[in-house]
Amino acid sequence: MLNSRNTAMQLISNISMLFTGLPLADRLAAARDAGFDGVEIQFPEVDDIDPLRTAIDDTGLPVVLINVPRGVGDEVGLACLPDRQEDYRAAVQLCAGQAAALSVRKVNVLSGRPTAGADPAACRRTLIDNLRHTADVMSDIGVQVMVEPVNPMDVPGFFLTGLEAATGVLAEADHPNLFLQFDFYHMALTEPDLSTAIARAAPWIGHVQFADAPGRNEPGSGGIDFTAALQALRDTGYAGAVSAEYRPAADTAAGLGWMKSFRKALA
Repeated sequence: MLNSRNTAMQLISNISMLFTGLPLADRLAAARDAGFDGVEIQFPEVDDIDPLRTAIDDTGLPVVLINVPRGVGDEVGLACLPDRQEDYRAAVQLCAGQAAALSVRKVNVLSGRPTAGADPAACRRTLIDNLRHTADVMSDIGVQVMVEPVNPMDVPGFFLTGLEAATGVLAEADHPNLFLQFDFYHMALTEPDLSTAIARAAPWIGHVQFADAPGRNEPGSGGIDFTAALQALRDTGYAGAVSAEYRPAADTAAGLGWMKSFRKALA
């Protein structure tokens, strides 16, 4: 397993949302200087790959996770769209090449937003089929596959919302290389109790992200009890990456006061 459950959790930053005043590759050095153990990137472009490889070598920071490309325009994923399987599988091949080039450990799949009138059962079958395909492709290069439920307030019409829907899909897909991307922010908005949701999700969790809720800003800006949530996560035995994926209220560096308490909780 790439995701050990016998070591301390790693604190990483999503550099698609943090340090955005810098070119993408330069954000690795900023993340290193701020004290992060690694980074994740939502959707790297083809032209980003070589500069990112250089930055990885220069900083020693790994790129832990990237997403399978989400489509074009306002598309938020292709994986559940029955009429887009060819496009989705092309996106998986592109992502696999990027993952190999960047020595990425994990990739995340966004289910997408079906068109009005789409058959939910057909969308679910398509999603499960595409997840199995992605898991097979990524297994060949030693990369784990995540699937992420997203709250429907931020992304109306998103297919996979809520913990139960996501774990149900994972159970039916039944593939050893499929895991849950558990985002504290999304789960805080869809589940009655975040710590209870973490405990329920424990068998599936392969990657963790966080932002405060509401607002999706840095910890301390909203109502999430991160001390309790991180303890619940520790109680599951999870020992992978925990990623800061939030919108800084102002300058990224000025809003990193939460890191000291997180470091203590993750140690």
